[in-house]
Amino acid sequence: MNTLFTTLNNGIEMPLLGLGVYAPSQTNEVQQAVEWALEAGCRLIDTAAAYGNEREVADAIRSSGIPRSDIFITTKVWNDDQGYNRTLRAFNRSLERLRLDAVDLYLIHWPVKQYRHETWKALEKIYTDGRARAIGLSNHYPAHIDELLTEAQITPALNQIEFSPYCFLPDVMDYCRQKTIQVEGYAPLVRGQKQNDPKLVTLAEKYGRSTYQMLVRWSLQHGVVTIPKSVKRERIKENFDVLDFTISDEDMAQMDAFYDNTRIADDPRTIE
Repeated sequence: MNTLFTTLNNGIEMPLLGLGVYAPSQTNEVQQAVEWALEAGCRLIDTAAAYGNEREVADAIRSSGIPRSDIFITTKVWNDDQGYNRTLRAFNRSLERLRLDAVDLYLIHWPVKQYRHETWKALEKIYTDGRARAIGLSNHYPAHIDELLTEAQITPALNQIEFSPYCFLPDVMDYCRQKTIQVEGYAPLVRGQKQNDPKLVTLAEKYGRSTYQMLVRWSLQHGVVTIPKSVKRERIKENFDVLDFTISDEDMAQMDAFYDNTRIADDPRTIE
């Protein structure tokens, strides 16, 4: 598989397509899923302290035999651990579980108003100490980022948000681009809720692809880092087999118009 890359605002290269491992009830399956993904050519693994599977990710990477330097690893600080000292401690625990000296990307999982600045200061320290190659945000929308940037010394390298045609907000994507913040999309497959959407099915048939492949490809063509989640071997392979076709501009525009605010996570706009 030819891996596509994007370059973050600090010059770090990051794969555009990876594996999300949000699977709280499937801890036992996560190690196997990561192994299958690495076998399929995946080089980006997105985990988080809250997922409870950082150890499984570490075990999969170790058993794969792939050099650590070839794999881009993201993890996140959970809401209960936010604040300056608590974030530093949480980060140390994540490193211990991942058996690493450094991660490639460390994110604030959700905006927590009372700790926003303190938590970001902790991430800046982690970054300047060389223990994360890049730092960023998750589930932050423009109002949260504007507020963060009033005190931030370092511009976030990336913002991970829910991203599919069904919750496509061009303004949020454009805002991040203007701030040189890379957008990363989670839940691109909408947890399977839209696999039988007639509009999507019609397009998938036109391209001879699955509806899931259409969703992954749509996200990639927007220049968004995309992390479909699965613990099934065939689905993982299928999700990564999307680099040999292109959706036309006309059909991209049609998919952009699928918006109906279907979400699998909370809407960050409802968070102060």
